[in-house]
Amino acid sequence: METLFSVMKDPTFSGWERTALWSILGIAILGLFYAVFLAAEMLRKDQGTEAMRKISAAIRTGANAYLNRQFRALWLLILLLTALLYFTAGERSIAIGRACAFLMGSIFSATVGFIGMNMAVQGNVRVAAAARTSFAEALKIAYRTGTITGMLTDGLGLLGGTLIFMVYGEHAYEVLLGFGFGGTLLALFMRVGGGIYTKAADVGADLVGKLEKNIPEDDARNAATIADNVGDNVGDCAGMAADIFESYEVTIVSAMILGWASFGHKGVIFPLLVRAVGVVSSIIGTYLVRTTEEARAAMKAIHVGFTVSALVSIVGFCVIGFYYLRFPEAVLLPSWISFGIPGLDMRPVWTTLIGIVLAIAINYLTDYFTAPEKPPVQFVARATQTGHATTIINGIAVGYESSVWAILVIALAIFASFFIYQGTNPTYIAYGVAMCGIGMLTLTGNNISMDVFGPVADNANGIGEMAHLEPKARKTLADLDACGNTTKAITKGIAIGSAVIAAVSLFNAYITDIAKFQGATYEEIVPLLSISEPLVFIGLLIGGSIPFLFSSLTIRAVGRAAFLIVNEVRAQFKDKAIWEGTKTPDYARVVSICTKEAQRELIGPGLLAVLTPLVVGLLLHKAALGGFLAGLILSGQLLAVFMANAGGAWDNAKKFIEDGHYGGKGSEAHKSSITGDTVGDPLKDTAGPALNPLIKVMNMVSLLILPFVVKYETLNLATWSVIIVCLVILGWVVYRSKQESLEIVK
Repeated sequence: METLFSVMKDPTFSGWERTALWSILGIAILGLFYAVFLAAEMLRKDQGTEAMRKISAAIRTGANAYLNRQFRALWLLILLLTALLYFTAGERSIAIGRACAFLMGSIFSATVGFIGMNMAVQGNVRVAAAARTSFAEALKIAYRTGTITGMLTDGLGLLGGTLIFMVYGEHAYEVLLGFGFGGTLLALFMRVGGGIYTKAADVGADLVGKLEKNIPEDDARNAATIADNVGDNVGDCAGMAADIFESYEVTIVSAMILGWASFGHKGVIFPLLVRAVGVVSSIIGTYLVRTTEEARAAMKAIHVGFTVSALVSIVGFCVIGFYYLRFPEAVLLPSWISFGIPGLDMRPVWTTLIGIVLAIAINYLTDYFTAPEKPPVQFVARATQTGHATTIINGIAVGYESSVWAILVIALAIFASFFIYQGTNPTYIAYGVAMCGIGMLTLTGNNISMDVFGPVADNANGIGEMAHLEPKARKTLADLDACGNTTKAITKGIAIGSAVIAAVSLFNAYITDIAKFQGATYEEIVPLLSISEPLVFIGLLIGGSIPFLFSSLTIRAVGRAAFLIVNEVRAQFKDKAIWEGTKTPDYARVVSICTKEAQRELIGPGLLAVLTPLVVGLLLHKAALGGFLAGLILSGQLLAVFMANAGGAWDNAKKFIEDGHYGGKGSEAHKSSITGDTVGDPLKDTAGPALNPLIKVMNMVSLLILPFVVKYETLNLATWSVIIVCLVILGWVVYRSKQESLEIVK
């Protein structure tokens, strides 16, 4: 236990650094208090008419029922993994810390998802009520509702990482692995479960309501309407919040591991300081988001808030870097790095700045490929005039092209980080990439505000339609919904990009750990991972295939659940009273089907994520596992961007036509666009986003099992037994994913 509170006792830490750590802790708590302040402000707003309140209550009940059931299904697994991490971590103080950190990461991730979703389902009715009198007020409520989730992510992520470092000092990275793994695993389950739920309901509601019955999207006669609105919250609010939270955690973990290996404790404290600046800048920027009564000013107001936060962050970490990153023993670096000041090393600052530029570039690319007024979506929209097939063909083409540009931008950012550290130890280069990830997620508060704004506006629009609000309010809500579609698409791009940067950082941490366990240098280990080595190449091929298998599992799950929803909605429409609007549909029945099917499909993808690296590591050893991770990162990123942007293009092509183009609602072009949107739904909101946590879960598992992979390179009866058991379980996962439920068979 002598390692505990080593930062407080270590004489190498200055008094300023100890004060800085306490200040970072205080800023994390400030972020949480800001979230509480916004929540209290939002809850005081008017909830509108009795009809609006009833609809909102139904959405809230369904969303809470789903998440409560999901957490009940997962708590035993979380406790089991907590115990496993304790008994496999080695030294007792580290074992206790890693197990507690895993539990803390899991709880924090679940908290962000659960509270964020609850605030969203409280905010939707208040946005709808505000829309009756003021566009500006409705926008402010919707955006600040999202900011609650954003600041929870910022505050809890920074709080956890700082506490662990203050307690464990130079041993913190061993404990931080547990913290990152806990958040990552919960995010995977919430992404998969929420994605299956939301898209099963959405596909069912669209295919029967809009395509077959030619009625509005949120028509109260459609039995899947409430489930569809519930799905927006459990998928886009709870799922995305947990997803970004674990990216936030994982980039901190990788930066702190590599920071200690390169710059010592300054390399660890600096990313924490950058994150603290990000919390302050997000508070300032999000609070400034407000607009006039003109709908076209909405995105401008959000961009102004983002720009202000970015500028405050850049100024903040540049000033901190200038005064803090001093190394008296260092040689004079080039003037563009050190400004000619001996001992000053601004390279961590410049790589952090690259991360912010990368976030802006991905924002632009995602907006270009998914915004209704941009050429790619126009290209898809024109194709709807010639039928369903050409709509699908053009959407696929747009998705494929977008993947290329996204990966080139990420490659350019990594190259820039390499260029800044050229001629140095590869560990420094790896730290530069990790700091790029830190910079990319510096504005997490703003990013999640933008993301949650989307489903809140969507739900508010649905409430407005079901409650038959006056035309002015409906127009306001429709404009907010259109704005929310753009912000949701942008944040999906950020989530995917951050997943890749985080995974690359973890991959470098994996190499660093191999070197540590084998008593070698980073440079001596890198040649072992050459793809000219047969086992490494085999690992690369297997890793590259996993995102496709994972996507197959999740898309099949949506298809099975949607089949049941379609049949249920059709059956309820046969009731003449429901069709005429004199009888309320059985919304709860559809909610129950979605919940049951999402939970049924939850465990398989999680087992695939956890067990596959274990099999590859034990069977093919550490170098092959490195190749596996490289293949996983590459194909996972390409596939995720393709699915997210193709789905987004189909979705917005449909909305473009619904605005009156190419015949408008009810036309043949509209029917083709609905088909495209329905095909894209499980891609952009289930399989694509779920690849983000999959990539990071597999990287975290590889880091955690690495000591055992190195120790048991000679296969014996025990390792063969583990491999066989894992292969049997994985075989069962694939077999089960192909089994249709009894309802479908009948």
